[in-house]
Amino acid sequence: MEITRTLGRSGIEVSAVGFGCWAIGGEWQDADGQPLGWGKVDDEESVRAVHRALDLGVTFFDTADTYGAGHSERVLGRALGKRRDDVVLATKWGNVFDEETRTRTGVDDTPAHARRALTASLGRLGTDHVDLYQLHLNDLDPERAAELRDLCEEFVGEGLIRAYAWSTDDPARAAVFAQGEHCTAVQHALNVLQDAPEMLSLCEELDLAGINRSPLAMGLLAGKRQGPKDAGDIRSRPPAWLQGFGDGAAADPEWLARIDALKEILTSNGRTLAQGALAWIWARSPKTIPIPGFRSVAQAEQNAGAMEKGPLTAEQLTEIDSLLQR
Repeated sequence: MEITRTLGRSGIEVSAVGFGCWAIGGEWQDADGQPLGWGKVDDEESVRAVHRALDLGVTFFDTADTYGAGHSERVLGRALGKRRDDVVLATKWGNVFDEETRTRTGVDDTPAHARRALTASLGRLGTDHVDLYQLHLNDLDPERAAELRDLCEEFVGEGLIRAYAWSTDDPARAAVFAQGEHCTAVQHALNVLQDAPEMLSLCEELDLAGINRSPLAMGLLAGKRQGPKDAGDIRSRPPAWLQGFGDGAAADPEWLARIDALKEILTSNGRTLAQGALAWIWARSPKTIPIPGFRSVAQAEQNAGAMEKGPLTAEQLTEIDSLLQR
């Protein structure tokens, strides 16, 4: 039951699961040495995993210029190669970084930077256009965002991008971007433990795709019960916004207890836990497009394999809400 979804009002069709390319960027950090990646990565395995995803029908890949300080875009561009036109490619801008030291050095919300960043992303990705260009500053002032939205319309007119979106968890901010004709999505956090009813209502009302980051709760919904041992993994020193992990990178016992309560439903119909988590997202709204991360061929196969099983049933959704007392 391979399913596709429409990328909001753009009408662009994509696979129902997209692949998030944060992890394949490898190690990078902020100016204080806080890890921002998912630890060490094998670029050749990343390339094999992208190829496997393509073979299994995945046509949507989401990255950002800052992931691995440019490295994720370079690896993805190399992996796609001549198959670039078979996929819908999304990237993001707004952060400033040093590729040499793999360090994020700050943010830049100016229109001049947006144009520089887009040119640089096109070079790293080895393409002449980005299908979906996303503002990567969650809490940016809405007036400045409106300026950048208008600039994105110029980028569309120049053929540099096909559509654009804001990566934000604030529905009011998403609505500002949605006033633009070629805004077609909002990227926001969503998983079975962290519902986003207001954002999903906005997506349905304005015909936007909800591109769902953290669909596997940073690995907890893929069955990861221990914290990471790799000091270069952001989960080893979780920042305040990263929920589900406590001190010393251990998984939060309350989160694990909730996952255990849902396990039987999520693993129904021969699904793995991760596949059940993706199936919940599809059942939650017809606008959702989850983008789980991956670092190996095995993870690519598991994530893509969720499409064969399709969404959970409405009854299962109700049962999950009742177990979580929502």
